[in-house]
Amino acid sequence: MGYKISEVISYLEQIAPPTYQESYDNATLITGNRDAEVTGIVCTLDCIEAVVAEAIGLGANMIVAHHPIVFKGVKSLTGRNYVERTIIKAIKNDIAIYAIHTNLDHVSHGVNKRISDRLQLKDTKILQPKKQLLSKLVFFVPEPEKDKVLQAVYSAGAGRIGEYSECSFQIKGTGTFTPSEKANPTLGEPGKAQQEKEVRVEVLVANHLLPKVLRKMRAAHSYEEVAYYIQSLENENQEVGAGMIGILSDEMGSEEFLDYLKAKMNLEVIKHTSLIARKIKKVAVCGGAGIFLLGDAKRAGADIFVTSDVKYHEFFDADGALILCDIGHYESEIFTKELLHEFLSQNFPNIALYLTKVVTNPSSYR
Repeated sequence: MGYKISEVISYLEQIAPPTYQESYDNATLITGNRDAEVTGIVCTLDCIEAVVAEAIGLGANMIVAHHPIVFKGVKSLTGRNYVERTIIKAIKNDIAIYAIHTNLDHVSHGVNKRISDRLQLKDTKILQPKKQLLSKLVFFVPEPEKDKVLQAVYSAGAGRIGEYSECSFQIKGTGTFTPSEKANPTLGEPGKAQQEKEVRVEVLVANHLLPKVLRKMRAAHSYEEVAYYIQSLENENQEVGAGMIGILSDEMGSEEFLDYLKAKMNLEVIKHTSLIARKIKKVAVCGGAGIFLLGDAKRAGADIFVTSDVKYHEFFDADGALILCDIGHYESEIFTKELLHEFLSQNFPNIALYLTKVVTNPSSYR
């Protein structure tokens, strides 16, 4: 028995939760039946007609793409443009198309980490961490049950802060309650006031994990009614956000680094601002259109910012503080298909996995 498309999606959404995508995005299953069994997966940056044809030829019925083929609502399917033709071809041939876009951009092991690894950057961190993605869960548990319940919520992903796991804060105290006549208390008797030695436990939880953490907490807790509350936090999540910044092992001159960048990213050309006199040591990157991070790159002390889709007047905004490089959207993200292939091969060794051989870059150079 093989794997269902839903199982592949579930795994990918653990790697890059859909809640991390931008509001304009469409990272989801775009075509296909979740209950169908996977016959093979093609990993690609873009899903266009040629990639669907490639999947058909390979006997693969699933395409995992970085860019969604559908961003906005499709009001008709007449084949009048490449988007409609791609969708029609996929549906006719029972090909599932799944997109994993800005949610993969935003995780610390995603698109920008792959760029950083190709440039061999050290001590990498998110350039613009996201806020409002964390909550504080506070619950109360009898002392003898504390470790059991804690392990349950830890297993669901609670209590993780950066490189640290099983993080909590605990205070011992006295809990009081009076069960009603209809209650079935674990401790005490209906209609009688009860006091118990309890522990107040506080843990951080990523918002998308809250339902799972609460289920685990309730299942491990002996109380009929578990006392807990959830507080939304403004804290930055250091593991989720846009762009990345890191350090070169050995500093380079500006021209030397640009040659290095071309070699590592397989570039034909680099569009950039004026070179700077100082050596290049701290490098900021953002796959795709990342000019919105220029201020963050400056504040972080980057010597160079590598991204794409920079408009003419936006180059002026570098203002000599750093070198701003536009290496092309496709060129900045093309290695994402390898990243997806690696993720899937780690968890689905028995599924036929393919890297597309179709060059989906809509731009050419002469």
